[in-house]
Amino acid sequence: MREEKSYSGKSGFLMVFIVLAMLGIGIVGLVMVRNPFFVIFIPLVIAFISGFTIVNPNETSVLVLFGAYKGTIMTNGFFWVNPFMVKKKVSLRARNLDSDPIKVNDKIGNPIMIGVVLVWRVRDTYKAAFDVDNFEHFVNIQSEAAIRHMAGSYPYDNFEDEQAEITLRSGGNNVSELLERELTERLEIAGIEVMEARINYLAYASEIAGAMLRRQQATAVVAARFKIVEGAVSMVDMALEQLVQKNIVDLDEDKKATMVSNLMVVLCSDKDVTPVVNTGTLYQ
Repeated sequence: MREEKSYSGKSGFLMVFIVLAMLGIGIVGLVMVRNPFFVIFIPLVIAFISGFTIVNPNETSVLVLFGAYKGTIMTNGFFWVNPFMVKKKVSLRARNLDSDPIKVNDKIGNPIMIGVVLVWRVRDTYKAAFDVDNFEHFVNIQSEAAIRHMAGSYPYDNFEDEQAEITLRSGGNNVSELLERELTERLEIAGIEVMEARINYLAYASEIAGAMLRRQQATAVVAARFKIVEGAVSMVDMALEQLVQKNIVDLDEDKKATMVSNLMVVLCSDKDVTPVVNTGTLYQ
């Protein structure tokens, strides 16, 4: 398997001087000497001009001569190479891939919409240029495949899978690390380095979003009621204990049951309680 190797081109400024000298010799020979031999300098100048190349910062030029890989110019600047070499520019700049949300099924089978932001760059120019047909298209396709595989490996949340330690919604850095590892393995063949990968969109699919919202609301209501009842029981227990300790009133079991019932209604009701003033005895 071939690997990336560096290639050092000749100084472009030196070759500009040589090309101009050849052009001057050809013109002088044709005009002054009138020797047709100097016509050969014209096609040579044209051929030499095609050998110039400019490599910008964070850019490389992959060189191929008659189907053989000769190397990659890594240094930025103005160079001259063999005019018969095919020059392919490959950028080393970091790039963003903001994928459109796609519909997938999570581990439990719920349809969800998920999208990611991927920051990547070319690390190996040989692999990017020759091991895949189009490395940018390759990144797009493999990113979608990695998203689908990751989303199918974990549940959206732990409502239905309470034993799940990692979920897509609350996994945070763990999910991002797993996504980066998945993408790194898939894009290694194209010489791509994954710098960062994050989920930027996550939601239930529209056909179940309403039902899941009602389920979340019901879960929140149940949790709130549990806390309310727990607090109400503690307050009733404290009230009875204070009444007994301070000997404010002597309550038999029936009176305690009535008091507990009234207090639980007042404390657990989700609406304002309307008081009723009893002007008679406790039993009338």
